[in-house]
Amino acid sequence: MLSLDEALARLAAGASAARIAEVETVSTFDALGRVLAADVTSAIDVPPADNTSMDGYALRAADAATPDAVLPVVQRIAAGHVGEPLAPGSAARIFTGAPIPPGADAVVMQELVDAVDGGGIRVREAPRPGQWIRRRGEDVHAGAAVLAAGTRMTPQALGLAATVGAATLVVVRRARVALFSTGDELIMPGAVAPPDLPPGAIYNSNRYTLRGLLQATGCEVSDLGIVPDRLDATRDALREAARAHDLILTSGGVSVGEEDHIRPAVAAEGRVELWQVAMKPGKPLAFGAVRRRAGDARRGEALFLGLPGNPVSSFVTFVLAVRTVLNALQGADTALPAALPMIAGFDWPKPDRRREFLRVRLGGDGRLELFGNQSSGVLTSVVWADGIVDNPPGQAIRAGDRVRYLPLSTLVNG
Repeated sequence: MLSLDEALARLAAGASAARIAEVETVSTFDALGRVLAADVTSAIDVPPADNTSMDGYALRAADAATPDAVLPVVQRIAAGHVGEPLAPGSAARIFTGAPIPPGADAVVMQELVDAVDGGGIRVREAPRPGQWIRRRGEDVHAGAAVLAAGTRMTPQALGLAATVGAATLVVVRRARVALFSTGDELIMPGAVAPPDLPPGAIYNSNRYTLRGLLQATGCEVSDLGIVPDRLDATRDALREAARAHDLILTSGGVSVGEEDHIRPAVAAEGRVELWQVAMKPGKPLAFGAVRRRAGDARRGEALFLGLPGNPVSSFVTFVLAVRTVLNALQGADTALPAALPMIAGFDWPKPDRRREFLRVRLGGDGRLELFGNQSSGVLTSVVWADGIVDNPPGQAIRAGDRVRYLPLSTLVNG
């Protein structure tokens, strides 16, 4: 079995070689989750002029160098308006975001002044030059690349693009993913009422989980349903999925049983690059590609990822492996988020020989709590958890030990 690091490196390399070349221009309003295909460069300084970060009074610091200096207020400057040059020995009423008038070099917050007769102010504390002034270009200089190609657009990145006036963005086309499940035991919710569920049958939770994860990462998803446990049916599904998709994602059928047809079907229709990874949960993970046929609209091949059928295994391999492939396809960063050092509030005395991913959540005492049942079939564990502990092979854990914590929020959204 490959180590997880080796497997992720091969996944990233394979997907990078098939990187999506098509780009499109979209409104910045609609670019959440999209991956930039070109740098966003600012044509302006941000802020475009020195401005105040406080409501107060703009003045010359030298005019209020001694406490209780009294100055007349000669003008009022609101945000969006430009004041007149400030005469020596005077002050301007100014509001947050308004440009500093020529001649002023400090702002005194309104809480530190008293009104005096005749419309003037008494300054109780002597200001420092530059006090409460945001300088032109202190955030962004004109000509600077504020967002690099390969950046996945977060809400804060959208705000930064808008700050420099980018109304549209050039982004990579969304990844097109075909999704199907294998297993004669699978039944869709709604097809059979729970009291009538036949012996041996289970509801297809993976179809919902994986589709949701794909949508959360901004993919175009084609749901091809449930494929019967037959080699011919699996090959047919792979050929259909390859025609117009960048990636084929399946769950189930990747182990070594007689009814596990995914691996031989992919080998017959393309190639299998890796199979089985030294991780728990999620050992049976297949990666390869499926050839497109001569009559297909697109040439070449579609990448393939086969996930385990157990629901926790499927979830964990998605947030680690599928995430890597989708990012590489779109030219985004493929590195896993940096793990946070946290304190375990639990014991894990019998570690596995494989690298383990334990479902945990942050407790009220600041320590990590462990879900009581770490079985790969217990989907409640990933709903209860807010993160996973990345535990090295053979590493026992005692309460109070420092562990590597990966918040699910950093993994689920790409």
